[in-house]
Amino acid sequence: MMGVKIDRELVLYVVFGAFTFFVNIITYFLFQTVLGINYLISNVLAWFFSVLFAYITNRIWVFESKSPKILKEASLFFGGRIFSGAVDTALMYLFIDILTLGNTFSKIVVQIIVIVLNYIFSKLIVFKK
Repeated sequence: MMGVKIDRELVLYVVFGAFTFFVNIITYFLFQTVLGINYLISNVLAWFFSVLFAYITNRIWVFESKSPKILKEASLFFGGRIFSGAVDTALMYLFIDILTLGNTFSKIVVQIIVIVLNYIFSKLIVFKK
C-alpha cells in the first residue's frame, strides 16, 4: 500500500486561502450590501483587504519567507494580485452584467479562479526558493 505524501505548503495555502476567501467575501458583502456601494467598487475594496491579509499569512506561514528583500517580495506579491484583481473584476463584470449569472454565484466562482491563479504566481515567482 502506498502512503500519501501531504504537501505542508499546499495545505497551508489552502487553509489560508480559505481564510482569504472569507475575508474577501465578507468584506465584499459588507461594502456592497450593508453600505450599498456599487458592486465593482466593493469588489476592489474587498480585493485590497484580502490581498493585505494574504501577503502577511503567505509570507509568515505558507511559504515561510526569510527574504531580507521584503520590498521586492511585497511588490511582486501585490503586482501579481493586481493582475488577478483585474481578472477578478473583469470576470465579475462578465458574469453579472453580460451573462447575468447572479451576484453570489459569480463571486464564489470568480474567487476560486483567482485563488488558483494566485497560488501559481506566488509559488513560481514571489516566494520561489
